[in-house]
Amino acid sequence: MKHNITLMNCIRKEPVLCTAALLAALSALVVLPDPSYAGYIDFRTLAILFSLMTVMAGLRGQGVFSRMGQALLGRTGGVFPLVLVGLCFFGSMLITNDVALLTFVPFTFAVLGRLEPKLCRALAVPVVCMQTVAANLGSMLTPIGNPQNLYLYGKSNMPLAQFVRLMLPYSLLSLGLLLVWAFGVCRTLSLGAAPRTLSTGHTPIESPRLVGMYAVLFCVCLGTVARLVPCGVSFAAVLLCTFWADRKALRRVDYSLLCTFAAFFIFIGNLGRVPAFSAWLQGMIAGREVPVAVLASQLTSNVPAALLLSGFTQNTAALIIGTNLGGLGTLIASMASLISYRQIAQELPQQKGRYFVQFTVSNLVFLAILMAAWLIFG
Repeated sequence: MKHNITLMNCIRKEPVLCTAALLAALSALVVLPDPSYAGYIDFRTLAILFSLMTVMAGLRGQGVFSRMGQALLGRTGGVFPLVLVGLCFFGSMLITNDVALLTFVPFTFAVLGRLEPKLCRALAVPVVCMQTVAANLGSMLTPIGNPQNLYLYGKSNMPLAQFVRLMLPYSLLSLGLLLVWAFGVCRTLSLGAAPRTLSTGHTPIESPRLVGMYAVLFCVCLGTVARLVPCGVSFAAVLLCTFWADRKALRRVDYSLLCTFAAFFIFIGNLGRVPAFSAWLQGMIAGREVPVAVLASQLTSNVPAALLLSGFTQNTAALIIGTNLGGLGTLIASMASLISYRQIAQELPQQKGRYFVQFTVSNLVFLAILMAAWLIFG
């Protein structure tokens, strides 16, 4: 009985990882393990992903992002919800969408908790909903904004400038839509007097020396993403420096995401060696990469969708667009969205239903507009 409870807890806690592991195991029954398995795994992507997650965990642990948010809020007027949303939109471009939400959603609850209770309750759901949408949209613009971008960017071998140009129209349109939405919230709730009641305090930086170390390591990681620094160099530098100076950061890395990538690499590699299935999937995807990626993301989230579909099409640019837009829609379309939902469930359990409805409606509206833009741009 204990083993059953443990297994169920594992599935509830890491459903994507468990699904990926099951699919990898089932595919191994069809294509028996052999030396070719080693060639399935994209070690460069895993090394860069580990390095970036470690650096972000270190900077977050030092309170860098919260301090930046506090500094910005101290200069705002009645549009401070716009700043909270902007932190997620622009922050996710460099610190990834999940780190942005892990940092700024709890920070938002701390900020709103200093307002009048009625105003806090009125703002919490729309602001956190906007932050979640903003993090998923802002992360579209850069290869390091989210895991599937990092993987597809590496697979495509396209220059960094080309990647940014590919997603820039969608990012600019998204920013415009978020500005309209945020100003609408500010006007509706009449927030002109709110900043007088707002006091965020100051989160101290625990160790400026560590912050400096992580800043250098982050630059090294960016050099690897830009293909200027070998991934082995950045991986070794991050691992050794962090192990020596800040081992706590290594415990905060999302190892389940790395294992999920590895499991999907095995699953996709095995599927590619089944001729009938490979031919069928390639035929289904060909010429329909964007809508197929969007639909697949709604059911499996955009990271698994990117990993799966990339093995059966050469049109990686279309997959980049499709999996980024596909992060909108259902609650699981982007796994980062679950971070905000858990925060709402913890802080305001009675408003979970309201949040789910507003989240779903707003995501579908944004997705419909951006898909229309794709039809025009594409």
